[in-house]
Amino acid sequence: MPRKIERRSWAEPYKMKMVELLKMTTRPQRVKAMREAGYNTFLLNSEDVYIDLLTDSGTNAMSDMQWSAFMTGDESYSGSKSYFKMEKAIKQYYGYKYVVPTHQGRGAENLLSQILIKKGDIVPGNMYFTTTRLHQELAGGTFVDIIIDEAHDPLSEHPFKGNVDLNKLEAVVKKHGAAKIPYVCIATNVNMAGGQPISLDNLKQLRKYTQEHGIKIIHDMTRVAENAYFIQQREPGYANKSVKDIVLEICSLTDGATMSAKKDALVNIGGFLATNDDFVYEEARNLVVVYEGMTTYGGLAGRDMEAIAVGIKESVDDNHQAARVGQVEYLGQRMMEFGVPIVKPIGGHGIFVDAKAFLPHLSQDQFPAQTLASEIYMDSGVRTMERGIVSAGRKPNGEHYYPNLELVRFTIPRRVYTQAHMDVVAESTAMVFDRRKKIKGMKMVYEPKYLRFFQARFEKL
Repeated sequence: MPRKIERRSWAEPYKMKMVELLKMTTRPQRVKAMREAGYNTFLLNSEDVYIDLLTDSGTNAMSDMQWSAFMTGDESYSGSKSYFKMEKAIKQYYGYKYVVPTHQGRGAENLLSQILIKKGDIVPGNMYFTTTRLHQELAGGTFVDIIIDEAHDPLSEHPFKGNVDLNKLEAVVKKHGAAKIPYVCIATNVNMAGGQPISLDNLKQLRKYTQEHGIKIIHDMTRVAENAYFIQQREPGYANKSVKDIVLEICSLTDGATMSAKKDALVNIGGFLATNDDFVYEEARNLVVVYEGMTTYGGLAGRDMEAIAVGIKESVDDNHQAARVGQVEYLGQRMMEFGVPIVKPIGGHGIFVDAKAFLPHLSQDQFPAQTLASEIYMDSGVRTMERGIVSAGRKPNGEHYYPNLELVRFTIPRRVYTQAHMDVVAESTAMVFDRRKKIKGMKMVYEPKYLRFFQARFEKL
């Protein structure tokens, strides 16, 4: 009897016309490289990495249409036609009134923080992100987490763990007053929670509350299209709506946005600040020439702006998002088959392994996520990154932040790796999981002043 097919397979909506050859290494070579890098995967040389899941930021594969647009870039210092193409795409697909280009997302965060935040201000948000919080703090503000409690629980199956807890926000407003809150910072597909989306219903409730209290909503829209895909798949009433239409609806509920185009927009560099506010736009136009470049290039080459314009259009394609999130889902399912503890439900841009559950014998002061990331690299050459106590950094009083989530992020670049690569990643993680009880922790031996996860160095205990 022929076997009955119960579930049809899917394939990527693209084919390859160029490949990049990878260097294969031995375990002794990887152990040596990891030791020389101070057990920090950020400090590895990329040529020593087999499968690079450090980040999905700027590591995506551009399409033939993007490369074609790349060659038409107008490199004029002022008034570049490439800027106006990018501006048109941003207005069309995101709906914001004004656009100020920056070299990447953190450039936009810097401008926004300087414009809107005063010393002593409070900035509520649905979980911190490293660069966002630092810019807020450098401007004199204090971040307050108002995400729902389920976001801090890796086992919770809540479909929208990026949602805001309106009771938490109300408590912040009552304590500090609305005048001390320049804006609420809302990330779509919350990175530090495991790539978890916010629902449109929650965002609508938040919009209603902030309008009643005269508070802006600023949107970290780095992965807005991935968030829109989850709304389409999970939120009642949106199954028949396109990702493109949902993205536009999300943006319509906010007052402005910072964007790292290196993620959703499928390019290697670039970002922007978008706003509907005349004052913010005018201030940003003044500051961008100080920190980034002219108002019509903002630290970007014309060819980069051309690629962003095309990438924005490609990012909101339903088939693209189904394949992008589908590959993440595939890796997550493989991990769970091996018993590896991961954040649930599976998120949008990567798999987040729960290092506390993986290495329960290590205290958080022994950096379990940093330890696990180094062990996986030494096993197979797969590079991941820590998202736990190291990334969380220190409080103003010098004490460590101790986040509930101690995670290793397996971040999948868009349109880069095959399912076979995902099998290698899952099997390597399973091999480390099998010998987890023998793994010892680490101590930090060098710590930079800011964003320590990029440059800190460690030694094995």
